[in-house]
Amino acid sequence: MSSIDEARLRRKKRVRGRISGTAERPRLSVYRSGKHIYVQAIDDVAGATIATASTLTEGFESNGLKKAEQATQVGSLLAKVLIEKGISKVVFDRNGYRYHGRVKALADGARSGGLQF
Repeated sequence: MSSIDEARLRRKKRVRGRISGTAERPRLSVYRSGKHIYVQAIDDVAGATIATASTLTEGFESNGLKKAEQATQVGSLLAKVLIEKGISKVVFDRNGYRYHGRVKALADGARSGGLQF
């Protein structure tokens, strides 16, 4: 494992020690790979995933969009699903990534979709 990955995992552990999701206020966990971005709403008390969204979700159209623009759409897509389930407040877990670029774009998309965090 590279030192960059190890550093991210250290940051991830530090952040996860402080935040936790519940059924009323789930944790939004972000994962980004080189090509795609994934987000899921997790109830840590029950150990269950409430909703997911990614650039690989059926119905998602990338059509030549940049990765940050795709992340914004993924955030608004997840917000739409959670609002339909009656959830409007979440806890944002950046998963050790810097709050910058695609991670920030995803958060902004979720906020514009109606989520509060």
